[in-house]
Amino acid sequence: MKKDNYISLWFKDFWRMLGHELKLIFSDSGVMIIFFLAGLAYPLLYNVLYLNGNVNDTPVAVVDEAACAESRRFIREIDATRECAVAFRCVNMDEAERLMKEGKVRGIFYFPADFGERIARKETAILSVYADMSSFLYYKNALTSGNMVMLQEMRNIQIERYTAGGMPVAQAEQLVQAIPYEENNPYNRTFSYQYFLISAILLVIIQQTLFYGMSLLVGTAREENRSLSSLPSGLRGNGVGRAVIGRGAAYWLIYMAIGLYIACIVPALFGIPQRGEFFEILVLLLFFVTDCVLFSLSWSILITRRESVFLLFLVVSPVCLFLTGFSWPTTSFPTFWKWFSYIFPTTFGCQGFININTAGGGLESARVQFTGMTVQIVVYYFLACAGVYIENWMVRHRERIAGAKRELALRAGVDLEEDRRIIAGEQAQ
Repeated sequence: MKKDNYISLWFKDFWRMLGHELKLIFSDSGVMIIFFLAGLAYPLLYNVLYLNGNVNDTPVAVVDEAACAESRRFIREIDATRECAVAFRCVNMDEAERLMKEGKVRGIFYFPADFGERIARKETAILSVYADMSSFLYYKNALTSGNMVMLQEMRNIQIERYTAGGMPVAQAEQLVQAIPYEENNPYNRTFSYQYFLISAILLVIIQQTLFYGMSLLVGTAREENRSLSSLPSGLRGNGVGRAVIGRGAAYWLIYMAIGLYIACIVPALFGIPQRGEFFEILVLLLFFVTDCVLFSLSWSILITRRESVFLLFLVVSPVCLFLTGFSWPTTSFPTFWKWFSYIFPTTFGCQGFININTAGGGLESARVQFTGMTVQIVVYYFLACAGVYIENWMVRHRERIAGAKRELALRAGVDLEEDRRIIAGEQAQ
């Protein structure tokens, strides 16, 4: 009987906490903007900004001071690539730089006068490539085009040297490329920057908007001299666990819906490849959103002011994005940053999403990421419970704590009231 009464009371308290938290969320316009406007609009905004993930036929200028067969062949090959188109042939670098300043070209290929002579003497020939860094895509195209043609020209030069020494062409080709290979990039064949970036940034949006919205509520409560973690007066059970689960359920319900929109609907709207099954994405979101909710409940306790959220937005968001490993392999991270990345749910969530949805590897390919998120869920649940317990204890013993502070200040000879007036900028009476 007692067990039945406890279970009934647990669920009553849980629903009361859930309703209380939903009421706070929908009564704060700032939180509504972050959750629903930013949460729904940011994925669209990023996709619109990077809609043209590929830039083809980037106009470049060529300065060919060598005027040799090798440089002319190199220029023809550059013009034939998808990435670059030779728009101008300049006499000198001054002319090419002027065209770049005017925006008529986005890159410059410079062949020095000794380019052909060095190749003939079997020395290292130097080719200089300059790119307009106003856009990463211009730099990528110039570098990609130059590298692809350079590798092909190196192969041709080696074959020419072997055949000049009397070796048959077939044997020279076999010697230069003993193991034939075929380049295949199945996940992003066109090297689209949109596909490369958006897969990681979508889940970062889920974590960051959830954390900032929850932190906004906490900062508001602290500014109004109340505690968001304190249990409502009507909560008879006074259970910390049900308070954490009840509060978290409110955010979980909202962000499971937002998460499905971000992870499933937005990629479909913009034609981003989706190789993962809906069930697999749903399972990932169940883990990831739960992890994000408990992460936010744990760390938002440290927020003291409402405006602190905007400072965190500028500092934390880029860090979380790059720690996902989307642009740099995590195996090359310094030890500190590798361990630091384990704080954030996005470290595992984004990698799992890329493995499942971008690479189409299925749930098994994200086994390590699911394990990491499970560990985070357990750790952050207990941290959230500890934070709620400590803060409620401090609320219940507020007078005792204030008295201890006054006694300690008296022993140290500190006038707390005078300090308060100085901090507030009030004039001394």
